[in-house]
Amino acid sequence: MNTQEIQKIYKWVWIVLIILAVFLGIQTLLALKGLRNSDPSYNSISVSGEGEAFAVPDLATFSFTVSADADTVSAAQEEVTKKIDAVVKALTDLGIEEKDIKTTDYSVWPRYSYASMPCSPSYCPPSTQKQDGYTASHNVSVKVRKTEDAGKALAAAGDQGATGMSSISFTVDDPDKITNEAREKAIASAKAKAEILSDQLGVRLVRVVSYSDNSDGGVMPYYREGVGMGGVTVAQDAKAPTIPTGENKVRVVVNVTYEIR
Repeated sequence: MNTQEIQKIYKWVWIVLIILAVFLGIQTLLALKGLRNSDPSYNSISVSGEGEAFAVPDLATFSFTVSADADTVSAAQEEVTKKIDAVVKALTDLGIEEKDIKTTDYSVWPRYSYASMPCSPSYCPPSTQKQDGYTASHNVSVKVRKTEDAGKALAAAGDQGATGMSSISFTVDDPDKITNEAREKAIASAKAKAEILSDQLGVRLVRVVSYSDNSDGGVMPYYREGVGMGGVTVAQDAKAPTIPTGENKVRVVVNVTYEIR
């Protein structure tokens, strides 16, 4: 092996060593950066804040059922259609728009009657089953945007043959608005706590490194005279039931972690 070939080998060895050193240096820097970001708890503080917002409900919802029995499917459906048309007209006469009256279920099923057979001293035969016509059922949900008319809407539906009225509730048409208001208060509370804590510790808040929140909403009902705990009853001097709307409350709790220096 001559001198020129030896120099060429040394040259490639140095190139490989330089590339390896650069690669190891980059990997070391990335490892150190990952180690710093993996656990910021050594230079952070965590605080929580709570906020509440209240709103008087501006939307009432309820559901009802209209059903009819007949000898044939078509006759049962025709009877249900007449009743539903009458209920819808009564509701729209109150100013409720048709877009707020929605079908949630429609079904037809056969009805059966059962007759007991005479028993002997040693044996009682099973009852006999006989088809006895059909039942058609139409379930509807209603939104009442004038909450003061909720009782009138219930009475109007009942007067036209609606039964099974249930799921009466009062909500806010724009729930995000009240939730955002509660969240804003919660964040302000958490920030104030963090500033006080940083002053007491003699550190400086740098940035938010993590955030989470959770909310719960509920109804705080108030009851007027003559109204039972169920929230629906017939007033003594009025045809329509008295429906207290209560007050909706949203509570938001936030957890914020700040980097400190």
